[in-house]
Amino acid sequence: MEIITSLGDGVLQALQPFNLGLAFLGVVVGLFVGAMPGLGSVNGVAILLPFTFVIQDISGSATAPMIFLAAIYYGAMYGGAISSITLGIPGASTAVATTFDGRPLALAGKADKALITAALASFIGGTVANMLFTGFAPALASIALDFGNPEIFALMLLAFATFIGLGGDDIPKTIFSIAFGLVLATVGFDIVSGEPRLIFFDITEFSHGIRFLVLAIGVYGIGEMIWTINTSQDNITMTEAKLGVSTVLREIKAFPKAWKGTAIGSALGFFVGILPAAGATPGSLMSYGVAKMLSRNPERFGKGDVDGIAAPEAANNSASSGAMLPMMTLGIPGSPTTAVLLAGMVIWGLQPGPLLFSEQPDFVWPLIGSFYVSNVIALAVNLACIPVFLWMLRMPFTILAPLIFVLSIVGTYAAYQNTFDVWLMVMFGLGAYFLRILDYPLAPAVLAIVLGPIAEPKLRQSLLLSDGDFSIFLTRPIAGPITVLAIILILLPLVKLIYRKLRG
Repeated sequence: MEIITSLGDGVLQALQPFNLGLAFLGVVVGLFVGAMPGLGSVNGVAILLPFTFVIQDISGSATAPMIFLAAIYYGAMYGGAISSITLGIPGASTAVATTFDGRPLALAGKADKALITAALASFIGGTVANMLFTGFAPALASIALDFGNPEIFALMLLAFATFIGLGGDDIPKTIFSIAFGLVLATVGFDIVSGEPRLIFFDITEFSHGIRFLVLAIGVYGIGEMIWTINTSQDNITMTEAKLGVSTVLREIKAFPKAWKGTAIGSALGFFVGILPAAGATPGSLMSYGVAKMLSRNPERFGKGDVDGIAAPEAANNSASSGAMLPMMTLGIPGSPTTAVLLAGMVIWGLQPGPLLFSEQPDFVWPLIGSFYVSNVIALAVNLACIPVFLWMLRMPFTILAPLIFVLSIVGTYAAYQNTFDVWLMVMFGLGAYFLRILDYPLAPAVLAIVLGPIAEPKLRQSLLLSDGDFSIFLTRPIAGPITVLAIILILLPLVKLIYRKLRG
């Protein structure tokens, strides 16, 4: 009862005109930042962090600037889906999985369905995460601490296994795609010895590794554009999608069809979000894989399945709230964006950790209340702006294709200020096009380059802990069941093949 009272007071504080205005402004800025390729929540929060000192001077407290930054974070999670669906370019790494089914729906003239599904799933994912955050923060933080290196590696292995075991694609090609992504993920310096690895042709720019956003924009921006140009008729025009009140109401009524993906994304996204250093990108990709694994029609994924949109969108919003939990209760950032937020809290004289809730309730509860308020604002703004997003699809593709190309280049350069990364992005786009011609699935490679940098250090640190004994992944109470399930999924295609041969 005390939690409900504190939350109610926090929501009332967040609804005060000044705080409400900051939340609205933050959400709008976040939507723009999330939709622009190459920016994302990390850049948005980092760029506007100095501005919060002005807000603090005006408000006289650390709560108002934190509400503003948290609203940017929320808005960016919503905004990433916009360019993923309308242009096929992920606005941020957290929205890559949304491209898999969002873009095919847009090309089929159902961008309204895709955008409304993404908005509603994001809202539900954020709301579920906020409720879990509010009621179980200390307990969930302690559970997150139980996940050591073996447990996190087992979780990464399970994510790969879902694509192999129940992906529905050509299994050898899926394994090749994962292996190719893992190779790209190892480019750079060895995490243990510090020795350079796979520095192709002694090009020093490879020393920082293959940046994920470079790969994502190349594959789903340039690659998708070339594929559309070469597989469509001479006169390419995007299918129009109209939106009115009746359309919104119809899609809201149809949204329960995406309940499974939304539920998976809400739960799994929050769980992955609270794991230190995981974040929303692995959560969204893993949720997509699990939703595909548990679907009755996995072959529809990648062709415009609403669960394929709902799962990653619910997950990245749920994970964004989840990532705030270890930051506030343990002082450990759960994502790159929360690392910037943590820096802001320290600058404002706050000490994140177990005592924050008891010693700074006047800061904590208005901030948590703003999570709920920002979530509602983000849903309303997103639905209201959908006609603007759909306007992009009414442009002839002869105009849209150069726009996609320019946005891809500008987005890549804006993210890293490096011309080499721009050329690398174009090369990835061409490579993705040829892989699609050869019918290789791209999603497993994207998953591998995201999870590879997380999985490799966890694997090596686990083996250092066990003196090279792989049984550590089977004997620990949490890692063991996860590893066994992953092995079963990896072997499942072989079992199915043997079964068919015996029956034949």
